[in-house]
Amino acid sequence: MLKSPPMQTLTVQDEIRNAIRDVPDFPKPGIVFKDIMPVLSDKILFRKAIHVLSDPFMNRKVDVVVGIDARGFILGGAVAYKLGCGFVPVRKKGKLPYKCIEQSYTLEYGANTVALHEDAIRPGSQVLIVDDLLATGGTSAAAAQLVERLGGRIIEITFLVELSFLHGRKNLSNYKLSSTVVY
Repeated sequence: MLKSPPMQTLTVQDEIRNAIRDVPDFPKPGIVFKDIMPVLSDKILFRKAIHVLSDPFMNRKVDVVVGIDARGFILGGAVAYKLGCGFVPVRKKGKLPYKCIEQSYTLEYGANTVALHEDAIRPGSQVLIVDDLLATGGTSAAAAQLVERLGGRIIEITFLVELSFLHGRKNLSNYKLSSTVVY
């Protein structure tokens, strides 16, 4: 009698990787954009992604989650809710209504500036930074610099996706990092 091969169970990381789609030539020719919207629009997979991002911090002191514009808002807000802590957005320059501090940076296809309300982080606060994707690390490094300028202590920077071939970890070598899916 022939035996069927054993059923292989996918990990959450595999499920997320399988749902992410490549969008060629976005936002510029030559860039392959990793689109996480299929993960976010699937109610089960979205919950799994939030669990994977937040579970390592459930027994750690996190005062505030910082989410980076714009998909980091979606993930970071949900992680903050699950951890029972505050949420602070790091936004593109000119998008926050109150007095801000700013930090410029370069990314794989240009340059930008991000901002943070000057009173968003209390000195000594334990901060978890959450973003959707680590590419060159420029945006995350700028966000981390803003947090530190306000006296926050970054416990970790966590990403749903990491593009390891862009070597973003080099720009973030002073921080503990984690990524759910690595390409």
